Amino acid sequence: MPKYRDEVDAVLRALADPTRRAIVERVAAAPAAVSELAERADMTLPSVMQHLGILEQAGIVTTEKQGRIRTVSLRPGSLDVLHLWLDEHRTSAERQADRLGIHLARHPRK
Repeated sequence: MPKYRDEVDAVLRALADPTRRAIVERVAAAPAAVSELAERADMTLPSVMQHLGILEQAGIVTTEKQGRIRTVSLRPGSLDVLHLWLDEHRTSAERQADRLGIHLARHPRK
């Protein structure tokens, strides 16, 4: 198992919810105020804050308060752990596909 398994689990759990994925997609474009995120999702501020807490705990977003406005940003590199995990598994699958391709090339159907 990879050393970063807990990180992968936390990120996948956080992204399992469609509302949280929508928040991540929005803040990936540019930082956004919590009030804007709530308005876009047609949710109350406390509900959005609950989702943000999960995303923040997983290390995906950061929040910063200036005055009365709390701004949410995507944490740079926060999804890299998923790339690492997928690359490890993709490599195995690609090797299997390569072996199948070699087998099929050696034994063409008649």
